[in-house]
Amino acid sequence: MSIITLLTDFGVEDEYVGIMKGVILSIAPSARIIDITHQIEPQDLVRAAYITKYSYRYFPRGAVHAVVVDPGVGTSRSILALEIKGHIFLAPDNGILTLLMDSETVDTMIRVDNREYFLESVSRTFHGRDIFAPVAAHLANGVAIKKLGPPADPKQLARLPIQYPTVSNRGELIGFIVSIDRFGNLITNIDWESLEKFCRTGTGKTPEITIAGRKITGLSRSYENVKPKNPLMIIGSRGCIEIAVNRGSARLHFMAEKGDKVKLTFSG
Repeated sequence: MSIITLLTDFGVEDEYVGIMKGVILSIAPSARIIDITHQIEPQDLVRAAYITKYSYRYFPRGAVHAVVVDPGVGTSRSILALEIKGHIFLAPDNGILTLLMDSETVDTMIRVDNREYFLESVSRTFHGRDIFAPVAAHLANGVAIKKLGPPADPKQLARLPIQYPTVSNRGELIGFIVSIDRFGNLITNIDWESLEKFCRTGTGKTPEITIAGRKITGLSRSYENVKPKNPLMIIGSRGCIEIAVNRGSARLHFMAEKGDKVKLTFSG
């Protein structure tokens, strides 16, 4: 049984996701379709890029991942098919795969233009239905990725201006909030590797993070390490630093939004 994952900004109030699944099952009736999320904020390419990077590794090799956050639908932007570690990714050429390509080795990179694998009629507003869904289904049925079109030149692909953690002249590790989950946890772009490397310069000292002019000292192992309604710093499930509030919302506690800066230093 083949697996197809879907990640979109379509929401679940309209028919779009259901129709995509119908197209997939019409072509690959034995496919198993998994929803990563359809609640990406409209056109939020950066959040979709992070979720794509951190979610695919929990699926078996051979899975097809359709990522449809596509503000350029109907324009001259192309569609990409990438093979990485036995996984295949379908996405618009709008930079949404930037984080994935920066962190992994791409084995095959194709521009999808073989209309043999599209629906017969392709609209200018719903490529999720007319291109992504049928192409994903054909891949799940065993069609080779190289049959989808010609090789793509990595130098010509769109890139997102991703903000990676940096060290300031004052010796601070600077990061940003890249996502806020439904619990109000503030997910930063400071991953474990960046944190570990930075902490080597402060061996024996306690990490301290500053957000909105307020400091949190020390990493917690769980939410219950602090009293209810108190903030904490923790390594979240993505392997990145998160700022949370035990039994509360860090978003509301700090009046924080995506893009806000955080600073990591040492105390003691």
